Amino acid sequence: MASQYAATRTSSSLRQAQEHVSAVLAGFDVAFLPENCRVAHMRRITSAHLRYWDLDALADSATVVVSELVTNAIQHGQGPVGLRVTRSTHELRIEVTDRTPAPARMRCADAADESGRGLLLVDALSDDWGVSPDGTTTWATFAFPIGRP
Repeated sequence: MASQYAATRTSSSLRQAQEHVSAVLAGFDVAFLPENCRVAHMRRITSAHLRYWDLDALADSATVVVSELVTNAIQHGQGPVGLRVTRSTHELRIEVTDRTPAPARMRCADAADESGRGLLLVDALSDDWGVSPDGTTTWATFAFPIGRP
């Protein structure tokens, strides 16, 4: 039953990603070497675009998600990292890509652990998140606030 749920969620997420691509209004892509200083750079770039797109209401949550996904890619990925943030007619989508086929997974961190909670934050802050079928891209989406065109 769990594998059936996972397959359903994956196909549903894939369909949503395809629908999002056809409706993209604006976006940006950044490729960079996996250096810790890049996390803050990617937060600033994302925040600036969200202000430009008049999506300030999503800025705090979206920049935390960018931080967590970029940090995961830097710490656990291989080679260059890519950040893509797109705005469609109904949502904001954040994608972080590295060359590691091992998919990002939520961990159960102990109270004393200093890391291991990043995807819990992504799950709590975003409306949906997932990993591409090949495991190299982790994404999160945010629905626009009510009343937003």
